[in-house]
Order: sequence, then structure tokens, then C-alpha cells
Amino acid sequence: MVTFYDVAHYFEERPETASRPGSVTLVLPDLHLRLETDSGVFSPERVDQGTRILLETVPPPPAEGDLLDLGCGYGPIALTMASRAPAATVWAVDVNRRSVDLCARNAQSAGLDKVRSVHVDEVPPEVRFRAIWSNPAIRIGKAAMHEMLTRWLSRLTPDGVAHLVVQKHLGSDSLQRWLNEQGWPATRAASRSSYRVLRVGARPADRNG
Repeated sequence: MVTFYDVAHYFEERPETASRPGSVTLVLPDLHLRLETDSGVFSPERVDQGTRILLETVPPPPAEGDLLDLGCGYGPIALTMASRAPAATVWAVDVNRRSVDLCARNAQSAGLDKVRSVHVDEVPPEVRFRAIWSNPAIRIGKAAMHEMLTRWLSRLTPDGVAHLVVQKHLGSDSLQRWLNEQGWPATRAASRSSYRVLRVGARPADRNG
């Protein structure tokens, strides 16, 4: 069982939750992966529904360049990006160092050597992303969420596109409005169950950055 303690601390840098290693299976039409998990990370007992909906509906990533999985957890999104775009470099970032380590091990086990699993503060500042895929940690709070998205969406390339999956009852519609108000063109790319997948383009003000 996933306890409240686990869920409440998956976005801390060094979870105090005792390690309880496990594994999950990610099965998609084009991919089948066995992934190591652990307590203190997001959704350790199964690939959560939002992530699955994102991966089943998002368009193929650019074939080359730098791609970003924002809030990588143990890596289902990053490894899918890398599998679908083997010539691209996939940056898998998280504040949770247990997650970063798990993602790195899972990428190595899958033979995906172009995944760069690092702490959020370890991405070189000059890197710009042609695609960002994320199931963002909405539960960190609105202010922190806005700060995080501002930081990373500002690093999209001029033709870059982000896809974010957010539950409707956790504020997908208000997030879409906020993104548009901040200058990032955001539209609903898919809707399934209680989830929305938002497509977010580069902000004109950032395109010459």
C-alpha cells in the first residue's frame, strides 16, 4: 500500500521514507519495460493513470536534439521518450535524488544510454529543449508549480512544444488559463477520464533567449 507519508514526500530532495524496493511494468503499444521502483518516489506500485494517458496520446518526440522529462520519478516518461527518439538526448530531472538514481538505473537496464538522469539543478544552463513531457507535481502547491513551469517552459526552443498531463479536479483548466495569460500558447491536446493533456508552445518573449 502507498501511504500518505510516501505520497507527501515524493517531491522532497532526500526522502526519509525507508527504502522498500519494488518494480512495475510499463506496457505500451510500442514498448514493454520493467522498471525498478522504491518507496518515497511518485507512484511506486504502478505506472499512474496520468502518465499512461500522456504516453498513449502524446505525438512522437523530435528525432534529435534535447528533450526533457520534468519530474522524472523512476523514469517511465524519460525511457519512453528515449525509446521513441533514440538519437535524441533525454534529460530526466527531478528534485528527488532517489528518483534520479532509479531513473538512471532503469535507463541503463533498458540500454538507453542517451538518458541523462540528473537533479533539477544539474542541467547545463545553455541547454534548450525541443520537447518537454511531464506529469507535473501539482501537489507542491500553485505558487511552486508556477515557478517550476516558468523555469522550464522558458527553455523551450522556438519550435519546442511541451505536453503536460493534469487531472481536471487538480486544476488543469485553471492551469491552461494561467499558461495563456503568461504568454505560453496552451491548448487541450487530449482528454480522457479525469485527465487533460495540455499542449504548450514556446512563449514569443523567450524565442530569442
